[in-house]
Parts: sequence; C-alpha cells; structure tokens
Amino acid sequence: MFNSKKHRNKTEKAHWSKFTYFGKETRAVTKVFRNTRIKVTYSTNNTLEKLLTKKHHPLRDKYDNSRIYQLTCPTCSKKYTGQTRMSFRTRFQEHLRDFRHENGKSSFTQHLLVNGHDAGPIEEHLTYHQQR
Repeated sequence: MFNSKKHRNKTEKAHWSKFTYFGKETRAVTKVFRNTRIKVTYSTNNTLEKLLTKKHHPLRDKYDNSRIYQLTCPTCSKKYTGQTRMSFRTRFQEHLRDFRHENGKSSFTQHLLVNGHDAGPIEEHLTYHQQR
C-alpha cells in the first residue's frame, strides 16, 4: 500500500535556517518552525577561537589590553592618566618615542623632559584598569 504523506515528505526538500543560540528564548522562537518544511540549526558566537583570543584572556599579556591606564614617574611618583583603544604596550611605545625625540606631545613626556626625569621599562611606569 502506498502512503502518499510519507512519500511526499521524502521528496520535498527541507530548507534549513540558522539561528544564533541565546538560550530558551531562541528555542521558543524556533518552535514556530517545528511543523513546517523549515529545519532549524543553531550556531553560537561563543567559539573556541573567540574564547582564546579575547582581550582579557588570562593567557594573553596584560599589556596587550586597552582601556584606561596610568603612568607613574619613577623619580617623583607623579601620575598621568590616559585612555586608549590600542594596546597599552603600543601606547607606551608612543610615549617613549616622544620622550626620545624630545617633542613632549603628552603631559607625561612633557613632565619627564621638563624635570629631567628618566623613562624606564613599561613595568616601572604603567598600571591599568580593567573594565568589568
């Protein structure tokens, strides 16, 4: 005996739709497609690659981050606070370059040049604040 419903389901091609999975809300929305020809597949933004390359991942160097930072003069302990979107390391290198070329573009390098203070390695100068 020939079952036309079964036969029709085998010959009709299902269409797939991809949804980013956020939790029970995603399941509730995709439930609408349960009795249709549209099949649902889930994806995630939380991939292993993204987890391992996150800006604040503990395996990365703390100076690779960007946010608010503070530079301290090792000679007199005066502080300069700044904010950057580039890495702390890159921004600190800019300060050092300004110091070496004696152009004093930032308040920090102006302070070092005017007062005859020395610039040292990043560990002597930089503290940073992570956003939560």
